[in-house]
Amino acid sequence: MQPDAAAETGSARPNIGDIRIQDVVTIKEQTTFERIISSQAFWVTVALAMIILLMSYLQPQAFASQENFYNITRNFAYIGIMSVGMVCVIVTGGIDLSVGSTMGLVGVVCGITLQAGLHWAVAIVAGLGAGICVGAINGALIAYAGLSPFVVTLGMLSFARSFAIVLSGNKMIYEFGPYKPGFRALGGGEFLGMSNMVWALIILAVVIGLILKYTTWGRHIYSIGGNEQAARLTGVPVNRVKMQAYMVAGATAAVAGIMVVGWQGSAINALGTGYELKVIASTVIGGANLMGGEGGTYGAFVGAALLEVIRNSLLMQGIDSNWQGAFVGVFIVLAVLLEKIRGRRRA
Repeated sequence: MQPDAAAETGSARPNIGDIRIQDVVTIKEQTTFERIISSQAFWVTVALAMIILLMSYLQPQAFASQENFYNITRNFAYIGIMSVGMVCVIVTGGIDLSVGSTMGLVGVVCGITLQAGLHWAVAIVAGLGAGICVGAINGALIAYAGLSPFVVTLGMLSFARSFAIVLSGNKMIYEFGPYKPGFRALGGGEFLGMSNMVWALIILAVVIGLILKYTTWGRHIYSIGGNEQAARLTGVPVNRVKMQAYMVAGATAAVAGIMVVGWQGSAINALGTGYELKVIASTVIGGANLMGGEGGTYGAFVGAALLEVIRNSLLMQGIDSNWQGAFVGVFIVLAVLLEKIRGRRRA
C-alpha cells in the first residue's frame, strides 16, 4: 500500500479514542407499558374482551347471564389449572402429553380411596402423590436418561390411562363412602359466588407465577429454556430443575383431577381424555414458546379462558361445538407464527 493511500484510508477511520460506547450499541430499555402491550398475553386478553363484548351484545339474555359466566369460569378452570403447571415444562423447552391421562389416573385413585372408607383428606394426598409420581417418572427419564420429552410423555399417556382402567376395573366409581359430602364440597362448592375450581386456578396461577418471576428456581427454569448448555456452564442444576418442572405439571394435573371428581361426584378412567391438546394450546396461545425460554401463568390463564369462551360462543350461535378443535388448531399455528415474527423483529 502506498503511503498516501494509507493516509487516505486512515483519514476515513475515526480515532478509537473518540468512539463512545453509546455510538456502538444503542439499547432501548422498554417501559412497563411497552412490555405489556408487546406481550402476546396482552393481545389475547384484548381478543377475549372483544369476544365477550360482542357476544354480550348478540346474546344479552343467554351469554351475558350470571349463570353462563359462572359455567364458563368453572369449565375453563380445570384446563387452566393444568396449563399453569404446563408453563413450567414448556418454558424449559419440554412438553408433557400425559397430563390428561394423569388427571384420569388421579381421579381413579381418589375414587378407590374414598370407596375404601378413608377420609377425603387421605384421598387428596393419595391423588396428589399419584400425580407427582407420574411427573417424577417423566422428569427422570427426560432429564437423567436423556430421552425425548415427546416420546416419554406419549408413552406415559398410554401407560397412565391403561393403569387407570386396570385400577377401576373399567367401571365408574361413584360410591365414595361416608366422606363423599366433604370431598364433593371441595370440587363442587363455591366461595363468594365463584366455583372452588376457579379459586384453585387463581391461587395456583399467582403462586407459580411469583415463583417463576422472583425465585432462583424460576430463573433457572427460564435459563434452561433459553440456552441449556449455557445454563449448565453457569452452574444451574439442569437435570434436577427439569425433573421438578415435570413434577409441578403432574401436581397441577392431580389438583385438576381432584377438583373435577369432587364436582362430578364420580370417577371414570376416561377423565381427561384429549385434554392435553387443550392444555398445550392454552399455554401456547397465552405466549409460551414451544422452543422454551418464554411463557407465564397469566398467559396460560387467559389462553384457557379464550378457548372456553369461543366454545361457549359457538354453542350460543348454534354452531357445532366440534368446530372448537379446528379453532384450537388454527390458534396454535397462529400463536407459533406470531412468536416467530416477534423473534425476527427482536433479532
